[in-house]
Amino acid sequence: MVAGLTVLDPGVLSLVQDTGRYGVGQLGLSQGGPVDCHAFAWANYLLDNPANTPLVEITMGQARFRADHAISIAITGADMQPCINGQRVGMWQTLTLNTGDELRLRYARCGLRAYLAVRGGLAVDGAFGSAATVMRNQLGGLHSGLGEQSGGMALAKGEVLPCRPHALLPRVRGVPTRFIPDYNALTPLALVPGYQFDSFSSEALTAFFEGEYTVDQHSDRMGVRLNGPSVVSKQPGIVSEGIALGAVQVPPDGQPIVLLNDRQTLGGYPKLGCLARVSLSMLAQTPPGQAVRFYPARLADASAQWQEFVQFFDWM
Repeated sequence: MVAGLTVLDPGVLSLVQDTGRYGVGQLGLSQGGPVDCHAFAWANYLLDNPANTPLVEITMGQARFRADHAISIAITGADMQPCINGQRVGMWQTLTLNTGDELRLRYARCGLRAYLAVRGGLAVDGAFGSAATVMRNQLGGLHSGLGEQSGGMALAKGEVLPCRPHALLPRVRGVPTRFIPDYNALTPLALVPGYQFDSFSSEALTAFFEGEYTVDQHSDRMGVRLNGPSVVSKQPGIVSEGIALGAVQVPPDGQPIVLLNDRQTLGGYPKLGCLARVSLSMLAQTPPGQAVRFYPARLADASAQWQEFVQFFDWM
């Protein structure tokens, strides 16, 4: 393990993430992990890293890092107009940082979250089988939470991200254009109906699928709050139950909430169903004020899409 990247400015929010913490819901712990698994997976794939390799998820931008030795990196996700020593460089491709080089990310002009990966990955310890940072659980990140220092912290100025030694990539690799999303597009999001779907009237469902919603400014890694047509269930409350990733729950005010990686483990609001994993990645890149729409999807289609993703990236 050697020093790799020094955090000169963490920006709005920068977190260490791997694919997440599974099998811990019964302990009241959130899974964590990347809210945009598509961009996360491509960042590691470009560098020949295993899918579960820890990297940095950067929300909104304004982050700066200094290379303490020569490393190969990749930046995917939101376009944060990256610069190396003041010179613009490309997204969705591999890059080389030489000793002393400064990498700067500006505010995202398209999308919301970027993923910065280093070849070989960040050498960080895990907690409950994962290095994923979940701030509300105080787990993961540079500090596991099992020692004197508390885990679950966002990156801070002056911290050093330890990187595993690796050989530099001999040539530039890039993601094929057809796999780079357009985060500004109003791409309909796929909702797989759940078992409480029928508790919503046909009028409510029509309002949901034909309406347009905007992402609320109070959205975060726990969930995306939506503002738009009211959707009220005929069953206003249920006994609290486990909540799946992407569940679309509807509180009494009728404004849907899509639950993400850092969600609570239990909830008592009726749910329309779950977003398909591919659609979750798109939603994760939707900034406050931007519009989204939904369409009803077949479970078989959503499952086939996810299986293709899992097989290609060897996702755990």
